[in-house]
Amino acid sequence: MERERIDVRPITDEDADAVAVFLHDHLNPRVSLKAWGALLAPPWDVDAPNHGFQLIAGGAIVGAYVAVYSERDIDGEQRRFCNLAAFCVLEGHRAHSVRLIRAMLAQRGFEFTDLSPSGNVVALNRRLGFAALDTATRVTLNLPGISRRGITVSDDPTIIARTLTGRDAGVYRDHRDAPAARHVVAMTGDQYGYLIVRKDRRKRLPVFASPLYVGGSRDVLRSAWREVGSHLLVKQGMLATLAEHRVLGFVPSLGVDLRTPRAKMFRSRDLPAASVDYLYSELTLLQW
Repeated sequence: MERERIDVRPITDEDADAVAVFLHDHLNPRVSLKAWGALLAPPWDVDAPNHGFQLIAGGAIVGAYVAVYSERDIDGEQRRFCNLAAFCVLEGHRAHSVRLIRAMLAQRGFEFTDLSPSGNVVALNRRLGFAALDTATRVTLNLPGISRRGITVSDDPTIIARTLTGRDAGVYRDHRDAPAARHVVAMTGDQYGYLIVRKDRRKRLPVFASPLYVGGSRDVLRSAWREVGSHLLVKQGMLATLAEHRVLGFVPSLGVDLRTPRAKMFRSRDLPAASVDYLYSELTLLQW
């Protein structure tokens, strides 16, 4: 009996709709087709070689590994990033999963990130040369309160756009239409702290804020953290913040440290962990 042929092919623009349907049907039906489509069409400009890779058997998709690409200025040098974003292979074809991963990693000239790997993928990534980022996290409640004099917190796009400068302004332009990215500025005097968060789900409860990026003055953000937490609670419906130290640069005074925070990983020949952030990734594009 002839063995079924299974091909690995790049995901092209023409394949995006079919891949979105596959991921909706087989990875997470709670995520809408429109949302899966947004993952395959990031709002920032980038010369992407593909949208990842797919397994094809009998003319049908039986597996997909979506990639999100970006070009970043790291210490004055342009670096190309490939973010491993969503991975799903039908059970009968799991033996071919590694072919998708190897096709992704065979692309030269990229730094690779995997910012939401599942349990089995974490171990596989380690074997493939990925390193773990330090994701030490404190869960802190967002409590209601009245802003102190001289501190303003806003998520108004007009205010944010006219407040941010330099790199922060570019980050905002690239991510203002990213579906999962929520933007907040804290202002005092002529200084600001800029925070991008996503709403995360833990224990089936979508009420947690996960910081993805901090710009401007971290000191401003730290001093205004009480007001920021109140804003996230009242305006965004986020009851608590998963305050990751490497993102915030400080640890909120009240809270509980997670014993086993979620893994985030990267693979690079020479890029230090400190240069890896969570922008230009599925964390900004996909709400699940």
